[in-house]
Order: sequence, then structure tokens, then C-alpha cells
Amino acid sequence: MKIKGGAVVEIQGDEMTRIIWDLIKEKLILPFVDLDIHFFDLGIQNRDATNDQVTVDCAYAIMQHNVGIKCATITPDEQRVSEFGLKQMWRSPNGTIRNILGGTVFREAIICRNVPRLVPGWSKSIVIGRHAFGDQYKATDFVVPGPGKLEIKWTPDVPDQAPIQHQVFHFTNPGVALAMYNTDASIKDFAHSSFRLALDKKWPLYL
Repeated sequence: MKIKGGAVVEIQGDEMTRIIWDLIKEKLILPFVDLDIHFFDLGIQNRDATNDQVTVDCAYAIMQHNVGIKCATITPDEQRVSEFGLKQMWRSPNGTIRNILGGTVFREAIICRNVPRLVPGWSKSIVIGRHAFGDQYKATDFVVPGPGKLEIKWTPDVPDQAPIQHQVFHFTNPGVALAMYNTDASIKDFAHSSFRLALDKKWPLYL
């Protein structure tokens, strides 16, 4: 008799994680738990075929069902673009999902009594929280072809506000440039979720 579970968004990944996850699922989960599984293939070829729409659809499915299990995925660089014949250098699927969810990433060790710990006296986990909205995940970057000025500008939607413009750097030879951002609302959400986790676990919180 199986345990009745709820809805779960299953997110397939790339390379060996596809094989490992299938083994885990077939041997350790499906024989014992009856789940309503919503499947999304985030393998690099399928992301390319759907122009990364599958990643967006996956994120909204997680919002709807509240639980997602994701395998590791490839964030392509120039070499991967050439290797897989991709249309473009797609952004990190983790970043896309987190930006849609507006989530905070908490990394916590899974402690099992039958798995020896490297530090036997270490009985309490250290949970690392990371603000995972905006910043490098939504950055705009480009290759600077030659000498010239790199400027950054904010243009207000409200006409009675003055625009803000700064010269970032004056290139004398080729280079690279990157622009990032974040929002007050997202920063407050990160702080709130960090405080809430610390209170739920009754653990101290450090910045």
C-alpha cells in the first residue's frame, strides 16, 4: 500500500542527473508514494527548442503546486552553445525560476543517522541563505569592442523627476561590461524569509 501524496512538479535536468534522478524515483519514491506529478524537461535541448518557455512554465507550475523537485541543469557558456548547437546562450534556469518565484535559496545539510559525518561532534546544521533575485541572474552583459565610455542611466517614468546618469568607466581598449539591479521589495522579502526561517527553527541568525 502506497502513501498518498500531493502534487509535485518534477523538473528533469541534464546529463548524468537525468539517469540518477530516474533511479532514485523508480527505486525509492514511486514504489512507496502515490504522487500527482507534473513533469517538465529542462534539459538544455528542450530549453533551446522551446526558446526557454519551458523554464517559465515550470516556475509558474511551482507557484501553483508549491513543491518542485529539480535536477541539476546546464547553464551554457560559449563552448556549450557550440557543442549543442544552441540558438543563443540561455540564462541560468535556476535564476529564471527564482526570479519568477521571488524566492530565497536556503542550503541545509540533510543529516542521516546511518551516514557518518566528517565532523562527528557537529550535531547542528548551518543553513546558508542567499538572496536569489536580480543581481547576476538578471544582469545585462556585453563585450566592449574598443575604446569608449561606459555609462549607466536611470530614466524615470514620472516626468517631474530628473534622470540619473553616471559614467562608469572610460575604456582605452576592449573589455567586458556588466549591469545589475535589485529592488527594495525583493530585499525586504529576503530579510523577512530569513527571519521567519530562524524563528521557525529557533536558531540564531547571522548576517
